[in-house]
Amino acid sequence: MKVRSLATRILPAFAALAATGAPALAQDEGAAVQELSIGTLIAASGPVGWLIIVLSVVGLALCIEAFITLKRERLAPPELIDEVQSLFNEGQYQEAMELCESEESFFTRICSAGIAKVGHSFDTIQTAIEEMGDEESIKLHQKIGWIAVLATVAPMVGLFGTVQGMIVSFHTIATTVNPSPSELADGIYTALLTTLMGLMVAIPMTALFAFLRNRLVRSVIEVGAIVEDLFERFRPETA
Repeated sequence: MKVRSLATRILPAFAALAATGAPALAQDEGAAVQELSIGTLIAASGPVGWLIIVLSVVGLALCIEAFITLKRERLAPPELIDEVQSLFNEGQYQEAMELCESEESFFTRICSAGIAKVGHSFDTIQTAIEEMGDEESIKLHQKIGWIAVLATVAPMVGLFGTVQGMIVSFHTIATTVNPSPSELADGIYTALLTTLMGLMVAIPMTALFAFLRNRLVRSVIEVGAIVEDLFERFRPETA
């Protein structure tokens, strides 16, 4: 009976304490969330963090531009391929040359190099096509090459911020008698934050570069096969 009486007195007290403590806990959690807002994190990252943000914006612009300009339909428009094939079937090579010069694309620039050598040996035509194809392919890969550069530079910039933050923390230890944990945590906080920001830029950008590179290689191979089949009619027949 005494145990039951004691329980009836303690349980209401705990209930009242929980009721009064819950709002305070919610307020503390809300304050913590507010302190860790995106704006606060960016401000705490310092100049290194802002540099990483600039790199991310530039990288995003390059990725969007590559997605648009390196599409298979932009490199070799299907309707343009049909027009060139029709002119080739009719033997109108000069008209095909004029069409390729008026419609600039990866496909037409390679075709122009081959048409310019019509009348020469097939080996000469094939060499001109291969050289122009290699040149144009290098130009296209250079466009996405900058994405790989930014994906490599971003974590290095973050590492620079990490080293800088650690230097600040150790400088505090060396120059302050009995430094408080908050004084040491400031530099470490900035160090970890810049590392995180650098990785947040590098990881998706590396994945996008790999995707764009594979798609570009596939498109270049497909267009090369189309051009090769188009000029196959100039190959001399073997006895």
